[in-house]
Amino acid sequence: MFPMTDVPVQGSVLPPLLRDLFPARQVDGVVGKVMLRVQHVLDTEIAPGAADRDRAGGYPHQAVAALKLTGILALAVPCNWGGLGMTQDLSLELMLRIAVADPAVAQIYKVHDDLVREIFAYAPSDLRRRLAHRIVHDHVILGMAVAENGRTADGFLQTLARPCPDGTHALSGCKIYATGASGADLVAVSSFDPVRAQQAGAIRAGVRMDLVPHDAPGLVFHHDWDRMGQRATDSGTVTLEDVKVEDQWNALDPDAVLPQHVALRFQAGFSAILTGIGIAALRAVCAFVPERARPWGAAGVNSADQDPYVRRLLGEIGADLFAAYCSVMQAGMMLDRYEGGQASRNAAAMAASAARSVATRAALRAAADAPAAAGARGTAAVNGLDRYWRDARTLSLHDPVDWKNAEIGRHLLTGWAPEPGLYQ
Repeated sequence: MFPMTDVPVQGSVLPPLLRDLFPARQVDGVVGKVMLRVQHVLDTEIAPGAADRDRAGGYPHQAVAALKLTGILALAVPCNWGGLGMTQDLSLELMLRIAVADPAVAQIYKVHDDLVREIFAYAPSDLRRRLAHRIVHDHVILGMAVAENGRTADGFLQTLARPCPDGTHALSGCKIYATGASGADLVAVSSFDPVRAQQAGAIRAGVRMDLVPHDAPGLVFHHDWDRMGQRATDSGTVTLEDVKVEDQWNALDPDAVLPQHVALRFQAGFSAILTGIGIAALRAVCAFVPERARPWGAAGVNSADQDPYVRRLLGEIGADLFAAYCSVMQAGMMLDRYEGGQASRNAAAMAASAARSVATRAALRAAADAPAAAGARGTAAVNGLDRYWRDARTLSLHDPVDWKNAEIGRHLLTGWAPEPGLYQ
């Protein structure tokens, strides 16, 4: 396996992901120093155990604990709240690099990053202050319990918040696909208060997003995640049985103006992780072929890495992943420009959808076809090449990529711009 730190690094230069196709990247300032610390932990502590964590499943407590010590959790906290205010494109670069080491850990970090950026955009000032202190000084990581088993994937009003006489609310319901929740310090739980909604005459007024401590009475993690991939995310069922919450930890101010690009950031993060999985699969095969693969007899060469068809296959896969990487970085830059008032939301949406489309195809191709260069002996369990496809396939199904392609096509044909929603 190629170590990510196979070339000397100085200052804030992140090492190449795979030779010069994915070269080194310079990142200035404190953010760069934190990212270098993260890279060191990825190389020395997280990547070596990724295959074992995949086999075992469950939440990757040791890996997340190692990441916490690097200062990574403060990266997404805005500068004016004591954080480092990392840009969107660097956030995606970081998710991608974590995914190369372990995509399950990357998805857990992605949830934290997404939630922090979202909550600091709309939460009351006092909550932002308290949350910033918990993240920056106490290394608190956020998890998410939002998805519910409704008739459609975007239904999320079944968990009810019941007002209590003492001014608190009691949350009761069931959450599915609760990524990062089982090992989080604070779990972001969505719920619906029908009493407040009726009083205000608007459904929006009843929607809550409470930050619930992991050990809150009545909050139960079932550890029943049994999917074929992303096994170490422990993204299983969470139930709430009269979980008491105080309004000071309700992040969703009823009068707040909600950001219009949350879903776009969400999609861009998936694209980054998918691209990272594809690069990891290619790296693994490129390390295997010269040392352990046998050349095909008709090729007339001494080693498999000299076979022109092997070179063509891996080169084509590398080119696809390069395109995916560039599309992910472009999506990040467009999100930064949108936040700075320099680009329209639709321009950012098209970039995010394009990245998801390209990254999905490139990751699945890399994970499925790159092992062909390794030959039959590459399928030995010790090599773990199957986990790349299982992870990519599982993550790619989070929501249909065909809808991203259709949205791009509709825009190209008619000029249509998607309205902000959970998935567009």
